[in-house]
Amino acid sequence: MAMFAALVLFALSVVSPVTVAQPSPPYQLIRDYSGQTFFNGWDFFGSYDNLTWGNVTYVTEQVATSQKLAYVEDSGRVIIKVDNTTTVASGDLRNSVRITTQTSYSLGSLWLFDVTHLPWGCSVWPAYWTKGPVWPDNGEIDIIEGVNLQQTNGAELHTSPGCTHPLTVNTSQELGVPSVVDCSTPNGCTVAESKPDSFGPLFNNASGGVWATSFDATGIFIWFWSRPNVPASVTALTSTSPLTDISDWGTPSMAFTSATCEIPKFFTPQQVVIDITLCGGWAGIPGVYTADCGTTGPTGICYNDSVVGAGSKFDQAYFEINFLRAYTNNASVIASISASPSSTAYGQGAATSSSEASATVTAKSAAPRNGWQVSHGTLLSVGMVLVGLLVSGELVW
Repeated sequence: MAMFAALVLFALSVVSPVTVAQPSPPYQLIRDYSGQTFFNGWDFFGSYDNLTWGNVTYVTEQVATSQKLAYVEDSGRVIIKVDNTTTVASGDLRNSVRITTQTSYSLGSLWLFDVTHLPWGCSVWPAYWTKGPVWPDNGEIDIIEGVNLQQTNGAELHTSPGCTHPLTVNTSQELGVPSVVDCSTPNGCTVAESKPDSFGPLFNNASGGVWATSFDATGIFIWFWSRPNVPASVTALTSTSPLTDISDWGTPSMAFTSATCEIPKFFTPQQVVIDITLCGGWAGIPGVYTADCGTTGPTGICYNDSVVGAGSKFDQAYFEINFLRAYTNNASVIASISASPSSTAYGQGAATSSSEASATVTAKSAAPRNGWQVSHGTLLSVGMVLVGLLVSGELVW
């Protein structure tokens, strides 16, 4: 009988594959970051890159504004860029920008990011991502990330041990190609974009595109559309309208589902981050850098051949952004918005459970706004990166 039952269960699993419910509208708009008010509600990092050990100084808002590294064009598009005018001497760092939302967004959030140009070039490492206050314990979602002359975007999760993503390709759930299972490894659990024009010159030549990211208890889902393929439900949105329909979105590029990662366990409310670093613990790794850019200069070392010298090497190292919009289908968040439309407490204190709310308040009080705590369990892997950079001569203090 036990054998018969096992065979029945196996047959059911074959003919009825497990599917994970994606989140559903309606989504109410929480915040629109666009135009002349885009930089309202962000913090500028204001220090050297002490997180990925890139060869940049993330400048303050005052410096970013005065040096035109972060500004809004007359057209309303937002520019965030690496300094491309200064000649950097050996031993110095190049100025760049990292900004983080002051609001932390809870489960039930959805972000739309419309970009017309992504940073690109040798040594360049741009990212659009989210984070909790303590890494990796509170989770990280890398939505856009690539280095050097890479031409395909990849997305990753970084978590504490216990969150995974299967290697099996399941095109009914996601269109991307998974390559790493364990989200607690240094690379995170990774899924590569399969759609064309997702990074580099091809993305920029196609006038960019749009990413949608759903941060939900059922999973973290990421969609990408190149400009010609952006769904009508997205193009029809305004800076004030709710998102009521995603039926034309199709299958997401990446689906990190609750079947193998209990999202509320591994992720607290997330802040959104946009940054551009140079070289560091990925773009500057000798094998990674030389694969694309080894002939850029005489030494074959990322810092020496790319960061040092004329700024014109970074003419393509900029984000050009139409908007970032944050939405929610979380009933408690919507209620708080309705009760106090002018308050930002919905992002910082709104949670789906009392334990989540408590964790959010504790993390906020323990960490400075620009800070990012790292758990002791990450120090070994950070040390390994530092050793590699020191040996290759790419770490500049």
